[in-house]
Amino acid sequence: MKLVESIRRSLYEAERVAEATRNDDRLIEAVAAFAERAATTLEAGGRILACGNGGSLSDAMHFAAECTGRFRAERSPLSALALSDPVAMSAIANDYGYEEVFARQVEALARPGDLLVLLSTSGDSPNLVRAAETARARQVATVALLGRGGGKLHSQVDLPIVVPGATTSDKVQEVHIQLLHACIEALEVRLGVSNL
Repeated sequence: MKLVESIRRSLYEAERVAEATRNDDRLIEAVAAFAERAATTLEAGGRILACGNGGSLSDAMHFAAECTGRFRAERSPLSALALSDPVAMSAIANDYGYEEVFARQVEALARPGDLLVLLSTSGDSPNLVRAAETARARQVATVALLGRGGGKLHSQVDLPIVVPGATTSDKVQEVHIQLLHACIEALEVRLGVSNL
């Protein structure tokens, strides 16, 4: 019985956070602005880069894959890349420290007019803060999906999107993947390739 109650409690908490997100008009408008920035970046020949740590890196990879593959519409691939190469990350961490694993890749790969998407449940990861600083210096726009108030990244990015009401990383990440899916769907609508 304890296991059943634990599962039910987890699902109720997920529903509560999802409802708080759905009812946050400013957040929904921010996700629409994210989709618009992604569209204008791609239309201008730019690329979307994405990064995060742990489960957030998995979400960054998932987002890039939905762009380069297919989400719902049959369309041309969208230029997106997750900064997730394990060889690059381990080499950079070994030579420069883990705080530089994304900043060095942004410096190498991002061009003015590109868009960097940062995912963090706390907003305080030093390697993501450094990536945002490097992006700004390279005239790369930044969007961050965050949790728990947004942390340091909230003030370091052009467009912070903070999940409301979630106190644990898992619930923040659950909403992040929903928002990434919603953004890609909106992006396809904006680019005129949606099946909707």
